[in-house]
Amino acid sequence: MRKLTYFISTTLDGCIAGPDGEYDFMYPVLDEDFTAALVASHPDALPGHVRPHVGLGPDNRDFDTVVMGRGTYEPGLKAGFASPYPHMKQYVVSTSLAESPDPAVTVFAGDPVELVRELKAQEGKGIYLCGGGNLAGQLREEIDELVLKIYPFVAGDGIRLFSGDFSPERYELKDSRTFKNGAIVARYTKITTV
Repeated sequence: MRKLTYFISTTLDGCIAGPDGEYDFMYPVLDEDFTAALVASHPDALPGHVRPHVGLGPDNRDFDTVVMGRGTYEPGLKAGFASPYPHMKQYVVSTSLAESPDPAVTVFAGDPVELVRELKAQEGKGIYLCGGGNLAGQLREEIDELVLKIYPFVAGDGIRLFSGDFSPERYELKDSRTFKNGAIVARYTKITTV
């Protein structure tokens, strides 16, 4: 069965963006060493317009499907990228987006848990949960792996890594790497109880 990986940037205090969706305040840590490591570890998570600049072609290694909320999709759309991940099947979970701005992007207005379960049951590579916090909160039970790019900032307020009710779940640290710029990339897998 395919797995769902939440691969996301976060601050030290668990914000993936500011209160109004701001995320560019985390960009100063994107130095050459850090960027090269992200390209090597998760090349499929790079948007299509970036891939040629880092030597990546259309083939995917780990993911062939991406799921995101409207708040995650909207900044790329405003920048002119209606199909931000053309190398994958793309799903935008939204009840407010009436129709897809691009034929390669499927807008899904139903239950995201049902969507992910259906995707997991299909043949294919992994599923990349791109964001955001509201969607991740709805999909918590379906997330098999967390890959956190932890940036050395405290936001104080903003969009949380997960939204939703209090319901602790335990993850096991599989590996991590600390960079000179203060960022950490940590990979966790869900501990399933028997």
